[in-house]
Amino acid sequence: MLRWSIRDWDRLLPSPLDTDWISSPTATAMAARRRKRTAVVVLGDIGRSPRMQYHSLSLANQAGMEVDIVANGGSDPHLSLRENPSIHIHEMKTVTLTGISKISGALALLLKAAIQFVMLVWFLCFKIPRPDVLLVQNPPSVPTLAAVKLASWLRGAKFIVDWHNFGYTLLGLSHGRSHIIVKIYFWFEKHFGRMADGAICVTKAMQHELAQNWGIRATVLYDQPPDFFHPASMTEKHGLFSRLGNTICSAMGNADCICVEKEVEKEVEDVDTTVFTSKIDGELFFRPNRPALVVSSTSWTPDEDFSILLEAALMYDRRVAATLGEDDSMDEGQLWINIKNGKQFAYPRLLFIITGKGPDRKKYEDQIKGLKLQRVAFRTMWLTSEDYPLLLGSADLGVSLHTSSSGLDLPMKVVDMFGCGLPVCAASFSCIEELVKVNKNGLLFSTSSELADELMMLFKGFPEECNALKSLKEGAMDTASSSKWSTEWETNALPLLNQASG
Repeated sequence: MLRWSIRDWDRLLPSPLDTDWISSPTATAMAARRRKRTAVVVLGDIGRSPRMQYHSLSLANQAGMEVDIVANGGSDPHLSLRENPSIHIHEMKTVTLTGISKISGALALLLKAAIQFVMLVWFLCFKIPRPDVLLVQNPPSVPTLAAVKLASWLRGAKFIVDWHNFGYTLLGLSHGRSHIIVKIYFWFEKHFGRMADGAICVTKAMQHELAQNWGIRATVLYDQPPDFFHPASMTEKHGLFSRLGNTICSAMGNADCICVEKEVEKEVEDVDTTVFTSKIDGELFFRPNRPALVVSSTSWTPDEDFSILLEAALMYDRRVAATLGEDDSMDEGQLWINIKNGKQFAYPRLLFIITGKGPDRKKYEDQIKGLKLQRVAFRTMWLTSEDYPLLLGSADLGVSLHTSSSGLDLPMKVVDMFGCGLPVCAASFSCIEELVKVNKNGLLFSTSSELADELMMLFKGFPEECNALKSLKEGAMDTASSSKWSTEWETNALPLLNQASG
């Protein structure tokens, strides 16, 4: 009786695709005409979940499915999702229990999980048309995996987990692996993860861990950049730097080597000139005294030690001064005037643009404001999903501080950087060499001193004579052209999803 009543509920759900049964001679004929549907589930901000956005696009464009995204709001996903007629975004409210967490953190966590569980089940069972497949991002595991498993049973759908990392290892960063809450989380994640009908994961190392210690057979689908990640043209670069002009020229604290340019020359705002580019007689050029642009994207979480980058930037600043025989009495304003007037130096100014949102952002912004730097400047910002690829495609070097709580996942940001032909300096951990090939498309570091050494080596002679940087850029371009998300997805994910949706 229960099975019959659940199916009956599905017929009452508001889906124009499911109304053919009224005039159809048989349920079988109706099913044959109905396009298959996949529900993509993200208990988080879909705008900050690029891999699940790419899954959604592939499901719609390559598999020809209707796609229902059930996720929290916060940041807009890429325009290609928002405009795709086969992709339907169902936004859940973000649960915040600030008042209760001040009284009891544990109570707040339990109550939040319970509310999220009910919300997920409500959306998956009543708010969206019946899916053939539920594809869920993990982590977070609690309560997501249990809610999706229940919904898959009630609606007769298959349940596939895309393992990005392990939730219990992320929780262990703040509580320690031996904490009882972490142990309970581990049991929950393993128990419900094993109940899935299929699994996808991001590295061979994770595939091995899931097989050996979890009893889960997973298909490896490496992250690959979609087509909108590519090297930016001069027109795109100039347009981006013009749009970001006010942000780039506004120091985070005291005046620095970037924002002071306009003050030094008392310039009137010029739409044809940016910090990096100029337009002369309708032609675009790089400015010869431009700074080198270094980009890092971060979620500002404990698995990325941002202090390493700050220390490396400070070391670069001090080492360049020492190499050029400058002392602490050197007047900063005069140095910036010399740079502005075209004086050539063996090492360039560095502008670090750090993108992303997260809990530790303000802490590190306060630290940045306290740094006294002559040749280095920092900017933090959040870019639209359309401008972020352009920034990567316009930069000279990418930096990844991701070290992985489990040591088994790979940083998506590096994949995106390679898609834009951007070489990378990446923090070293156990499986990073599945992605970063040393001295081919990037370099690895373990300490701030090592990163500073790499910055000195790569940017010596910038922009014309930095041969090591140019060689890595060629390797990053080769990486970008060797494989694309659509190809990898069709080879590895589509067969699993077709089998599940049967």
